[in-house]
Amino acid sequence: MAASDFKVGLLGHGTVGAAFEALLAERAEEIERFNGLRPVICGILTRSRGDFEKILAEADLLVEVIGGVEPAREYLLQAMRAGRHVVTANKQLLSQHGEELFETARAHDVRIRFEAAVGGAVPVVRVLEESLSATPIDRIHGIVNGTSNYILTEMSKGSSYAEALAEAQRIGYAEADPSDDVTGRDAAAKMAILARLAFGAPVHLDEVRYEGIENLHGDDLQYARELDLGLKLVGTAERRQGGLSVHVFPTFLYPGHPLANVSGPFNAVTVESETITEITLSGPGAGGRQTASAVLGDVVSVMTGGAKPPAPPLAMALIEDVESAFYLHLDVADEPGVLATVTKVLGEQRVSIKSVVQRGMGEHARLVMVTHPVLESSLREAVERLGAFDFVRSAPRTIRVIEEEFL
Repeated sequence: MAASDFKVGLLGHGTVGAAFEALLAERAEEIERFNGLRPVICGILTRSRGDFEKILAEADLLVEVIGGVEPAREYLLQAMRAGRHVVTANKQLLSQHGEELFETARAHDVRIRFEAAVGGAVPVVRVLEESLSATPIDRIHGIVNGTSNYILTEMSKGSSYAEALAEAQRIGYAEADPSDDVTGRDAAAKMAILARLAFGAPVHLDEVRYEGIENLHGDDLQYARELDLGLKLVGTAERRQGGLSVHVFPTFLYPGHPLANVSGPFNAVTVESETITEITLSGPGAGGRQTASAVLGDVVSVMTGGAKPPAPPLAMALIEDVESAFYLHLDVADEPGVLATVTKVLGEQRVSIKSVVQRGMGEHARLVMVTHPVLESSLREAVERLGAFDFVRSAPRTIRVIEEEFL
């Protein structure tokens, strides 16, 4: 290797690792042209190939695309303690052990970069760490899981959940075991990372409330169209009541919201602040080459002295009971007085109705409502009371609604 080489050790050689190796070879000459250093891979570690200690001894930087928590965590800690910079695409690791990794990077004056851990090719990490580092962020909304977004897009066209999932698996947008994607856990890990960057507060994956899309009904999307709403799996991190609320839920959006028209496997993140009003970043959320592009961008950032690790964490209380508008779906008997009873129970819990659709007769009657913003605890109490009535034929369903629009 030449004296001008910048040596990169690659941990993992799956879809992303192989794509990174190929992309680095393609772009190395151009990177050297403007940077003066040429990135080259000095070793690759897999289950059956390579020696970690030898790679570490030679490398200037380690790229970790193994996935999972261990041994990835120990590899990165050992590398940083040895004075090596690291780049990782590992959202689960960062959302569970981020503070340990950041503290180690600060203690040993090395860089830790992780753009590819959130949003694929969407450069939201760099924007939060650099472009908006002096901006007081109020709220982040994110569609940060391409698999679930693809499934919901297909369901909005009339496919069932099972049909949309099978198609996502067939074309490679969903894994054989899609649990993390469809339950919301993948998105929750990413929102924990974004909350840490935007607000400075340490948020562990286990502290993020999340629900997925696996229990949604096709008629929810049908009624949403009548109410002029679109359905997405949205992660939210926002300042509330002097604290921080972080959650991931299926959410209805009005057409004027920047995330409403993000379709297929694309990701998007909306950042809101009184200073900037709103900006939205969007792009491919998955794919080996797209993720590898974000990883290589982090490598170049380190080579040019990019952003330091996140500052030590701030103390912020996590708030769970927050206000939101809600969609409420009730299967009811078509009897006199049902609507009056429903509105009475809702009113007693200070739940105000914005719009209502009534459909069907007899055993197939339905009431579909959108509420004004209300505390989740108040709506939950109202729903529990409504579910106890004999005229309610199945468990009531609720879905959050984001009212804000940016036209």
